[in-house]
Amino acid sequence: MDRGVIYRGGAALLDRKDPTKVIGHLPYPLLTPDRPYEKKGNMPNVIFPSGTAVFGRRLYIYYGAADKCIAAASVDLDELLAEMVRQKRAERQDRFFIR
Repeated sequence: MDRGVIYRGGAALLDRKDPTKVIGHLPYPLLTPDRPYEKKGNMPNVIFPSGTAVFGRRLYIYYGAADKCIAAASVDLDELLAEMVRQKRAERQDRFFIR
């Protein structure tokens, strides 16, 4: 990349009984450094999720930003899960048509 290394955070939904089985995932980053405090710091362009918590139907993601500060982001849990499952279905359809 012309801007060097960029660390992003993704999301995957794993089977509870067999975590090697992927139920769904996002083919694009859930978190990417785009704010000034994420882009400039001790390690620029770095986001590293370090914990999550669910309050109601929102997933809160706590992350380090540029090795300089900590931050939090949140997403509607139902929307996130639906998007991961939708992406998995789309992936299966793409495979069907390729063969």
